[in-house]
Amino acid sequence: MSSEQNSTTPNGVQIQPGRRLPDFLQSVNLKYVKLGYHYLVSHLLTLCLVPLMAVIILEASRLDPDDIHQLWLHLQYNLVSVIVFSAFLVFGSTVYIMTRPRSVYLVDYSCYRPPSHLQVKFHQFMEHSRLTGDFDESSLEFQRKILERSGLGEETVVPEAMHSLPPRPSMAAAREEAEQVMFGALDNLFANTNVKPKDIGILVVNCSLFNPTPSLSAMIVNKYKLRGNIRSFNLGGMGCSAGVIAIDLAKDMLQVHRNTYAVVVSTENITQNWYFGNKKSMLIPNCLFRVGGAAVLLSNKSADKRRAKYKVVHVVRTHRGADDKAFKCVYQEQDDVGKTGVSLSKDLMAIAGGALKTNITTLGPLVLPISEQLLFFLTLVAKKLFNAKVKPYIPDFKLAFDHFCIHAGGRAVIDELEKNLQLLPEHVEASRMTLHRFGNTSSSSIWYELAYTEAKGRMRKGNRVWQIAFGSGFKCNSAVWQALRNVKPSTNGPWEDCIHRYPVQLSL
Repeated sequence: MSSEQNSTTPNGVQIQPGRRLPDFLQSVNLKYVKLGYHYLVSHLLTLCLVPLMAVIILEASRLDPDDIHQLWLHLQYNLVSVIVFSAFLVFGSTVYIMTRPRSVYLVDYSCYRPPSHLQVKFHQFMEHSRLTGDFDESSLEFQRKILERSGLGEETVVPEAMHSLPPRPSMAAAREEAEQVMFGALDNLFANTNVKPKDIGILVVNCSLFNPTPSLSAMIVNKYKLRGNIRSFNLGGMGCSAGVIAIDLAKDMLQVHRNTYAVVVSTENITQNWYFGNKKSMLIPNCLFRVGGAAVLLSNKSADKRRAKYKVVHVVRTHRGADDKAFKCVYQEQDDVGKTGVSLSKDLMAIAGGALKTNITTLGPLVLPISEQLLFFLTLVAKKLFNAKVKPYIPDFKLAFDHFCIHAGGRAVIDELEKNLQLLPEHVEASRMTLHRFGNTSSSSIWYELAYTEAKGRMRKGNRVWQIAFGSGFKCNSAVWQALRNVKPSTNGPWEDCIHRYPVQLSL
């Protein structure tokens, strides 16, 4: 190590003493060079068209009445060509209007806010686990360490059946949990939107681990007396990314069925899926998963654009199930003594990283400005042709999105995406605070995060939101939304009683 010390500028740039450029570095913030380049390339077409339009207008202004009369006579003598051209123009416009994808609007959504009496503090969780008599000392200590490092706070909720001693993971208790969550979110959604349940034409429900007969979607049809010709779907076993899959399915259905509403309900059920064994890899879900759910109202009615919060821009889905390691990295199974639980592989983060890489490779060209795509391409060419040691350029997704809703699967998931996507702490604040307040609510976590951003008053018209979710199989799915107005939180939102306390300082 050299004893010579480096100096640091206010911008955090280290400079060797013999290579100082104080005037340049103190007067120019280097990040603005990149922003300027991005603006230049992104608006290159506009910048080229402006001079062209100016020339055309200038030439048109020089035309006298005789020139205009000669132009009119020329068109009269070529009447057949004009008619044919007009016919093609009308025909092409008609085909485009008839075949273009219909816009799908997110009118509103509602996240279930569990009752405070079902909250579980860390010491209650550990004491309850000890009193059940199902866990040995090694498993109890393992769960304690996971809780301390999880990023969860002291106000997360477990279902009522898990508060009993002994716990009662019965079918009736699981149905009760599902009803409380789904109906609680739906009641609030219908109240906030003034939409009648009879007006719903499409219903999609996703819940990975609880799939009774009749289905959860049938329970909703029965509760709200939905119409007999409703298109209902029940997605099971698709993990924490199923919420985006459900949105994609509803979006596709709205392309086919005109002038209707679609409701998507995303939830998970804990009651019958608590693990009462001592296999370490199957104990982690006990420490992370908590009660939660969300109901989303989508519409393809043009009249709803005025009151809708967002518009669907893109949905990109990635499935790595063909790879055996990816397929089994989140796996429901029985342990050596026959107790059922969900096992999480030690390779989970690496597999999630690979799935994310595939997903953003598809998503990037759809959302990134042309400047970022050019930099990525040129770096790739330089690496191939000139120097194999050239590091690949990581596109700056902060130029494409204003807000990020990263699935709150755990602190490690959020940490890895923050690092790999080169995000700032404010970009992952919604994810960290959702994990702290509500825990891992599975497929609904991305909606609690969106609600956090709204509750903080940060959502502005035109802002783009990227929802990223990971799930068993293994899947990585993305949904991109655009705000249609300055979005305020809906009545009785999940953060209504606590947003003033956030963000909180998290211990590392």
